[in-house]
Amino acid sequence: MAQAVQKNTLYVGGLAEEVNESILHAAFIPFGDIKDVKTPLDQATQKHRSFGFVTFLEKEDASAAMDNMDGAELYGRVLTVNYALPERIKGGEQGWAAQPIWADADTWFERQQQEEEMQRLQAENRAAMEAAEELHRKKLAQEREGEKDEEVDTKVDPMAKAEAEVLRQNS
Repeated sequence: MAQAVQKNTLYVGGLAEEVNESILHAAFIPFGDIKDVKTPLDQATQKHRSFGFVTFLEKEDASAAMDNMDGAELYGRVLTVNYALPERIKGGEQGWAAQPIWADADTWFERQQQEEEMQRLQAENRAAMEAAEELHRKKLAQEREGEKDEEVDTKVDPMAKAEAEVLRQNS
């Protein structure tokens, strides 16, 4: 899958340790107005990772800088300058790693509220189901008690016994 290049952002590789963002800015400013300069830091050493990105306001300025600075020397190191590819971030299309940790705070709270509401509804549904089951059990128990009462009544009253027998045969 080919990624579209960013025509106004340049990748600058081969940076010496002494080079910082202001030095990189100064090296590329002769070619045009610069929008942004970044030198990503290594998390362990807190030093840049020997490369950086320079974003120009105009595509033509970026092209001129690439033509003139690719293969040039800065602080004793030969630079590699190309158009930058879009950032490929863990987390897919949304690029969560490029966002500050608080960027999704509003949606996080919203998701938490939705989850709590869902749990509350599920608890209410469970309680309603348990209550319905208990009511059903009680009803069945009452029906069984009623059947026992009928049996007792039919033993005592021969007429009720005959009536109950006719009802059973018809059903």
